[in-house]
Amino acid sequence: MGYILNIETATKNCSVALAKNGETILCKEMAEQGFSHAEKLHLFIEEIIKEAGITFSDLSAVAVSQGPGSYTGLRIGVSAAKGLCYALGIPLISVDTLTVLANQLQIENGIIIPMIDARRMEVYSAIFNAKKEMIREVQAEILTDSSFSDIDDAVYFVGDSNEKAKTILTKSNFNFVDTVFYPSANEMSAISYKKFLNNSFKDVAYFEPYYLKDFMLQTKST
Repeated sequence: MGYILNIETATKNCSVALAKNGETILCKEMAEQGFSHAEKLHLFIEEIIKEAGITFSDLSAVAVSQGPGSYTGLRIGVSAAKGLCYALGIPLISVDTLTVLANQLQIENGIIIPMIDARRMEVYSAIFNAKKEMIREVQAEILTDSSFSDIDDAVYFVGDSNEKAKTILTKSNFNFVDTVFYPSANEMSAISYKKFLNNSFKDVAYFEPYYLKDFMLQTKST
């Protein structure tokens, strides 16, 4: 087993991690107000390979966050991952972005709801149990005061939507974890390793990010 390079660019966090046997060896990331993925991603990849004392030929696979998330961020990450896989002749692994976000939180009991901001009161969300098993699929939804109101267990919200969610999600069992904002490639390591062992690979030529919503270009009226 060689190394797996993990790439996470679905949100403002440009994140790259090198892992072996499911354990992160090195991780470089930067979350900025403005997206810097096009500038930082390839630099982080090159730095990690150099600092680890390996070459690109030592990679066994590349894993990429598949979305949902930023259209531009996902395109940059997926394009880089596919380029490396094609050039090196190695498998491509995709990892659900909200699963990566949920895996940053450790709880013994309750429900984890990772949310990624989709502007205004809309979010991308999924629901996980304490074992990090997805119990409700990814959805794009508009938050209201009745969102998740049918859940009586302790709920832990993580992600970059917490500030706006706090204003409307006020049930006493709702908890907002304000130390986890963005998904990180660090949490991809164990997930991508399991997928590697199960030969869960994507077609490099045809794989596309999971945008969840159609990307729409806005044009100015004339």
